Amino acid sequence: MGASWTALLIAVVGVAGTLGAALLTQNRADRTKRMELQAAAEQRREERGHAEELLRVEHARQAQRESLERRRACYIALNTATRQYLTAMNNHLHALRRGADAAVSLEQLETGRLSYRDIYAEAQMIVPDPVSRASSAVKRRLNSAYSEIREYETDPVAHAEELAAMEARLHQEVWPYLGAMKKSMRTDLGVDD
Repeated sequence: MGASWTALLIAVVGVAGTLGAALLTQNRADRTKRMELQAAAEQRREERGHAEELLRVEHARQAQRESLERRRACYIALNTATRQYLTAMNNHLHALRRGADAAVSLEQLETGRLSYRDIYAEAQMIVPDPVSRASSAVKRRLNSAYSEIREYETDPVAHAEELAAMEARLHQEVWPYLGAMKKSMRTDLGVDD
């Protein structure tokens, strides 16, 4: 009986080994497949994260371009309105000094002032601080000059000297600040001198 038990034991061990090998092979194949699926999922997450980052960067660039274009348009409008207001102020001064009918020049001055005021108000919401400070300095000088001109126009003959001095003061006290405002705008836009 010893030999038959040994043969039976060898047969059982052989069958168990064959079945165990199949199970072990299947287990390893399953583990390898799980690892491959996890690696693929991780790769997709990384690719999705990279794509989202690229999209965020592109949105930021687009927003920056739009902001630059909005500021550029605002600067053009503010610079133009300021110059037109100052020109209307000079024209009104000349009309007052000549003793001509100043109604037309006053109307142009008021139109220029209102246009400047509206554009300046819009600029306050858009421009960065350095440009805001420069444009505010120009506004203060323009408002001061406007008040004086309106005061002198009540009796231009009696204020002939003040009107003559006012024209020189506009060139000395307002134009340099207008130049500084323009320079700060160009700097913000990255325009080289």
